[in-house]
Amino acid sequence: MKIALMDSGIGLLAAAAATRRLRPDADLLLSSDPDGMPWGPRTPADLTERARAVARAAAELGPDALIVACNTASVHSLPTLRAELEPGIPVIGTVPAIKPAAAAGGPVAIWATPATTGSPYQRGLIRDFAAGVPVTEVPCPGLADAVEAGDEAAVARAVEAAADLTPADVTDLVLGCTHYELVAGSIRAALAARNGGAEIRFHGSAEAVAVQALRRIGLEPAPELPRTGGLTVLHSGRTSALSDAALAYAEGRLLAEREQVHQH
Repeated sequence: MKIALMDSGIGLLAAAAATRRLRPDADLLLSSDPDGMPWGPRTPADLTERARAVARAAAELGPDALIVACNTASVHSLPTLRAELEPGIPVIGTVPAIKPAAAAGGPVAIWATPATTGSPYQRGLIRDFAAGVPVTEVPCPGLADAVEAGDEAAVARAVEAAADLTPADVTDLVLGCTHYELVAGSIRAALAARNGGAEIRFHGSAEAVAVQALRRIGLEPAPELPRTGGLTVLHSGRTSALSDAALAYAEGRLLAEREQVHQH
């Protein structure tokens, strides 16, 4: 069984690590686009062309499912990718976890890229799933880029700026960009320092998309299985290896560690 994940960069690590934990026997294929990133500032048409190329490169290796582990690409490119690849390869998009976050009654904050914040797509999700719940949309300029670069100082600055815009009474935080899940610890610490240490529930999408991908190919999570799954990495279509930036995060190291076990 082979599950592919795609993103402009290393935002796919959180969903890949979740998939690896749920199915240690699955072969993982990570297809990203270092030549064309970041995707956020591109026009929707341009972004979709980049996403199609990355998806195609993955599809050529015959995965059983493809996770679009990028909120921006899911917003703009999912219909195109599905039209091209389904029903042969199920395509699973990433939606910010606004519905489960709002279920507790809020107040909710949604951290997202400036392009996603205030977008008709995100506003629609808020309208559909968070009616009557106080929701604050928090733009996080530069945070995804800082995470991608593994620049801890820049991550800290971007997190501080976003924390300053987050109301102190927020009970639930939606991580509306897959990159943010890689620095959830830093985000948690910054918010705890502002709200007197009150515990905030975090809502990412990594686990949910991993479970959904398994469901689409008729499989259950089986975390107890032996670690036999391999790892293939494509950078803009070229066979590569996990980057130093990827290995700076626990999720990247988890994938690499399992890969060494597999090779030996």
